[in-house]
Amino acid sequence: MLSRRNLLAASAALPMSATTSRMSLCMHQTTSAGSTFRASLEGYARAGIRYVEVILPMAEEFAKRDSLAGAKRLIADLGLTAVSCGGVRGLAEPHAGRPQALEDLKRAAPTVAELGIDRMVCPCGTAEKFTNEDYARGVDNLREVGDMVKPLGITAMLEFMRGSTFIGTLPTALRMTRQAAHSNVRPMLDCYHFWAGLSKFEDLDLIHPGEIHHVHFQDVPDIPREQLDNGTRDIPGEGVSPLVRILSKLAEKNYRGPLSVELFHPHLQKGDPYEVASRVRQKAEPILRQAGVL
Repeated sequence: MLSRRNLLAASAALPMSATTSRMSLCMHQTTSAGSTFRASLEGYARAGIRYVEVILPMAEEFAKRDSLAGAKRLIADLGLTAVSCGGVRGLAEPHAGRPQALEDLKRAAPTVAELGIDRMVCPCGTAEKFTNEDYARGVDNLREVGDMVKPLGITAMLEFMRGSTFIGTLPTALRMTRQAAHSNVRPMLDCYHFWAGLSKFEDLDLIHPGEIHHVHFQDVPDIPREQLDNGTRDIPGEGVSPLVRILSKLAEKNYRGPLSVELFHPHLQKGDPYEVASRVRQKAEPILRQAGVL
């Protein structure tokens, strides 16, 4: 007879599409950056969260005292599934620091694969100046990234970022990944960067069915958008973003996957992971129910 722990682990190991036809809350470990790898995972599991987005520094710190295999085993033992991993910046845009970004990717990608994770977030947060010709180079850069991670079974997910001078909107991210046309390069959507940036709600209509590979899930407070920054991200349900409409549109576009809650408030990052994750569930799950995706 399977133990409860083994049953949870077996269930969590199933692909997301097999365990749910809708969407599921996920905790991004950045939200608990002031905690440890073990404490954050234990808190999330105790709060009833079943999916986690791992950040490598926390996993690597744990591995110094244990091992990466031990980190992977801990995730499974807690009934969690690691659905994504924070990745490497500066991979898409042409810039002087890109060779170092590629070296960072070479180092990080095998670690991600060893943890049993098949996707990495690759943010574009540059503030440099670019020309139209640079976008053709950017497409080639994305193909190169896809070629690097493909042997490891990893998908590089391009994250547009509010304020980026190269890929700062959903339409640009969609255009770049489509032109790259690489099986291991996909677009993702961060609700904060989408709603607080230059994207428009109508841009969601541009998404092809099944095209979005991952979602970061946050709210924004009722303040002038000019005052928004990473530190003003709110727990979903505590701000003014039209999250129900966004989730409904993503469901229409056949997104079936995790909603990874990534927050930077110091009081959350330093808070008890169980209490923070419990608050996230309390505030966010009504939104998922209203959107019909829970």
